[in-house]
Amino acid sequence: MNDTHNQNGLDVSRCRRQFPALKRTVAGHPAVYFDGPAGSQVPGRVIDAIADYLARTNANHEGLFATSRESDAMLHEAHRAMADFLGADDPDTVVFGANMTSLTFAFSRALAHIWRSGDEILVTRQDHDANFTPWVLAAADAGVTVRHVEIHGDDCMLDLDDLAEKLSPRTKLVAVGCASNAVGTINPVGEIARMAHGVGALVFLDAVHYAPHGLPDVAAWDCDVLACSAYKFFGPHVGVLWGRRELLAELPAYKVRPAPDDLPGRWMTGTQNHEGIAGALAAVEYLADLGRTLRPDAVDRRDALRAAYEGIVAYERKLIARLLSGLAALPDVKVWGITDPAQFDRRVPTVSITHARIGPAKLAGYLGERGIFVWHGNFYAQPLTEALGLEPDGMVRIGLLHYNTADEVDRLLGVLQQAPG
Repeated sequence: MNDTHNQNGLDVSRCRRQFPALKRTVAGHPAVYFDGPAGSQVPGRVIDAIADYLARTNANHEGLFATSRESDAMLHEAHRAMADFLGADDPDTVVFGANMTSLTFAFSRALAHIWRSGDEILVTRQDHDANFTPWVLAAADAGVTVRHVEIHGDDCMLDLDDLAEKLSPRTKLVAVGCASNAVGTINPVGEIARMAHGVGALVFLDAVHYAPHGLPDVAAWDCDVLACSAYKFFGPHVGVLWGRRELLAELPAYKVRPAPDDLPGRWMTGTQNHEGIAGALAAVEYLADLGRTLRPDAVDRRDALRAAYEGIVAYERKLIARLLSGLAALPDVKVWGITDPAQFDRRVPTVSITHARIGPAKLAGYLGERGIFVWHGNFYAQPLTEALGLEPDGMVRIGLLHYNTADEVDRLLGVLQQAPG
């Protein structure tokens, strides 16, 4: 069954034609890119935007000449586009950087300046280490206590009762992921923000893994800071951080003296990856144009993005149902995380498995030799793999995106069924 056109209107064939990488073959077969959680493929417009910037507009910031002015205009539009993507109303509260991890380290160092002995912060056993270790190290520097929110081992959901029990007036920060990059679990971040704000704590959200599958919404979630990475949602290797204006304006930023003290410049010290930011802008426009094909009367870019993600979610939910149904028929395969179809609205289509007879590295190599690209290990979600007792080998991760197809899912299942002992 070649299901490349969703009943809700997502034309997957049209999407796939825009991704040059999907033409690759391995051992005479089309390559299957199930490696998206570590970095998605990019549409041609992203590649073109990066190349065009370097060929025509390559200049540093605030020069009094044509290429610099053109570069600054592109950067301004990129901030506007990313604000639309995140659901923010102030483009100056969007910060670009090397990657989510570096931005989080910089912000954690700044936030630690206002922590005092006796304060506490909360991190979770479910998170990517980039939303764990920066806070643990900053807490150690500031002499504050780190408390860990546990998970339910059966479905890898956060234990919200444990979170509620550990929140107190001493809590200064709750750091949590919007979706697990290892097992796909979506967290109720709006509810978590409400709980944290009830005791006066700030909320830092890691939306890196959520952003390819769901549209971030900093206003609806009522978070204080959010970070993500463009290379996970069809762009280049660029990190993005959004924060409340008062926080970004008042916290001490580690920067060089000539750097501006207004926003967003005080958090973007040093020359940025301008060509990468041009690519990030093109990635947002790819998604917005996808939405415009689904909703031609979209009133603005944010509305078009909503339409795009409505189509993406509907299509990906069909793919995950097909994958999990097929995996359930393989007796040697264990799926970690949510498998109940009634709960699919609480997960993204990222599935991690272990095999009763074959270790993760061997299984990933077996699939890779047959042109099916998956990851093995802990995927930097080490707090989770430690909690599940899966270190040091980890799991095999199968990451579906909207450019994947039902035929690719079936091919994976067939190859897994024939896996040697």
